[in-house]
Amino acid sequence: MTAQTHRERALEVARRQGIARGRDFDAAGVPRVYLQRLRDEGVLEQVGRGLYKLAGTESSSGASLAEATRIQPKGIIGLLSALQFHNLTTQTPHAIWMLLGPKDWAPTNPSVSLKIIRASGEALTAGVENHQIDGVAVPITSPAKTVADCFKHRNTIGLDVAIEALRDLLKTSTGRTGLNELWRYAAIDRIQTVMRPYIEAMTS
Repeated sequence: MTAQTHRERALEVARRQGIARGRDFDAAGVPRVYLQRLRDEGVLEQVGRGLYKLAGTESSSGASLAEATRIQPKGIIGLLSALQFHNLTTQTPHAIWMLLGPKDWAPTNPSVSLKIIRASGEALTAGVENHQIDGVAVPITSPAKTVADCFKHRNTIGLDVAIEALRDLLKTSTGRTGLNELWRYAAIDRIQTVMRPYIEAMTS
């Protein structure tokens, strides 16, 4: 295989993946030494440990979410990070909040700071939307599921943050018309009793 073929394959992988992992290049038969060479030439940009994208491609405001997904593809962006993505909070999280299954691998020393919250069953899988960010399909909890999760984990993120998110959600037409959806996720998270007085106060 020629150097030019390695180069072409590397560029193809980077275009297809948006943010590509070393193993993506391995699968395409591109030796790691070529990644370093392309990085040094300014063709690829290293955005994290073992993560590369095409140099010069503009990163969105959610670039760190895409990077987190490439680090742990089983993770689901949720809680404070999902609130920020959906514009339901004034908080600026200092880490990417990620939901993982009980036995899923938690990255050690990742290139972006991760706050791991364990979940299982429908509490993990329900209400997940895929959003394209920098060419990466990023799983993010929906606005209603995110608000329910924030009440479930209120002792971790703060009850005031959860209340603010609920208020902001209900200000939107989606929030007002999606109360049944909100109640469904509250039931999945088993926090109907906790949420009921706040929802009733804000919708009465």
